[in-house]
Amino acid sequence: MILKLEDFAIFIANWQDKASNIRHIQETLNIGMDSIVFIDDNQFERNLVKSLLPEITVPDLPEDPALYLSHLQSQNLFETASYSEEDIERTNQYRCEAQREAMRQKFANYDEYLQNLEMEAVTAQFDEFHVPRIAQLTQRSNQFNLRTVRYTEPEIEKFINDPETVTIYFTLRDKFADHGLIAVVIMEKSDYKTLFINTWLMSCRVLKRGMEEFIVNTIIKTAKINNIETVIGEYIKTPKNAMVSGIYEKLGFVRKNENTFTADVNNFTYNKTYIKAVNYDAQ
Repeated sequence: MILKLEDFAIFIANWQDKASNIRHIQETLNIGMDSIVFIDDNQFERNLVKSLLPEITVPDLPEDPALYLSHLQSQNLFETASYSEEDIERTNQYRCEAQREAMRQKFANYDEYLQNLEMEAVTAQFDEFHVPRIAQLTQRSNQFNLRTVRYTEPEIEKFINDPETVTIYFTLRDKFADHGLIAVVIMEKSDYKTLFINTWLMSCRVLKRGMEEFIVNTIIKTAKINNIETVIGEYIKTPKNAMVSGIYEKLGFVRKNENTFTADVNNFTYNKTYIKAVNYDAQ
């Protein structure tokens, strides 16, 4: 075969039902269910997975196997509007995620596991080089996306030179691999003492490692450097982003109404995280 075992991020062959195995893959690779496509030539298996995991895509197949390829191509399930350097490394990143999960199971204490990952993050202002990846994240991110605002590359470029906009991108690496650019924050200066978080999104594959805490700490530090007194966050509910509905309160913001949260910059209690800042380039 053209495809070899090393081309697959994770390989599972056992007597478990396929829905259970899909859940295991999703948890191990730390990806959203809406990123999964299940293809099977057995209609019973397809119907079973559809009923147990309605969030994933399960395309029906024609009876003639010779028509499988053309039918799947017609579904456009694997089309992408852009393709970045991070996408090239995707399989290796997922394989490393499986290695992290195997290592995690060796630690009884989750904090010890996080410390052992030796995580380092780089934070910086948007630049021309990273515009394609930043735009791609705004267009693709659904689950960890507080307001789900989509931006094109030209729109991202405008933020770079806008004095009323504060931009930050985040990269993350650990002892297993470099995740690349995995989070984006865009903030607007409502007035000279207030910052509004227009966009905060993050790749789901780095969840539960303290990156959310690291990002909020960075937002507050950036505000302080700019003599900002108040940071305002907003959560706009979508069918896919329920996982972040309470994140502002969890990380130290105070709820003002149903969707709005504020943080007092000068009295903020920073969140615990085991991620080391390699550099900090605040605006």
